[in-house]
Amino acid sequence: MKKILFYGDSITDSERDRNNILCVGKGYPLFVKSQLCDKYPMQYDFINTGISGNRVVDLYEREKKDLINHKPDYVSILIGVNDVWHEVDQQNGVDEKRFEDIYTMLIEDIKAALPETKIFIIEPFLLFGTATAREEDPSRWETFKTETPIRAAAAKRVAEKFGLPFIELQSVINEAAKQTAENYVLGDGVHPTVYGHTIIAKEWVKCFEQNK
Repeated sequence: MKKILFYGDSITDSERDRNNILCVGKGYPLFVKSQLCDKYPMQYDFINTGISGNRVVDLYEREKKDLINHKPDYVSILIGVNDVWHEVDQQNGVDEKRFEDIYTMLIEDIKAALPETKIFIIEPFLLFGTATAREEDPSRWETFKTETPIRAAAAKRVAEKFGLPFIELQSVINEAAKQTAENYVLGDGVHPTVYGHTIIAKEWVKCFEQNK
């Protein structure tokens, strides 16, 4: 069976069991698995090595152990919001240039080690919420809404540089929030609800079907 590996931060992690490599958590990787297992039974294995709190530099640091050594046929990467969030809360974020440089190095390493592996890059996203905005700190939302799209644009440039599929999510999430409510899609402005994860999975599977 071919192997699909999900790589990223808490949005990908989604409370997976770290002691069971085949546990893909409760979020979009699970919903993708459900759809593909239904449509293509016994054709794919699924691994989730997302870790809550990760920035692009963390993905790069653990690429050998948590990605390359698994020898996946497909890799899905979602990263970017923590590169902003860590700067806001801890002054330990990753600026635009370093974000793009490290992301580029990560893709170069994957392609060198696993030349036949197909790589999908997912657009980072956000909404107004309790994590991204605070009444006592008006600058918080301004920083998130300015800087996160900058990381998203950098991720898209990396995808274009290597001719990789890029899964656009911000516009889809914005439209879903207009039809429902922001916290119905992303509970705190960053982490998806069940509905939010469903949206991501739908867009992921659509892109996968076009590029597998």
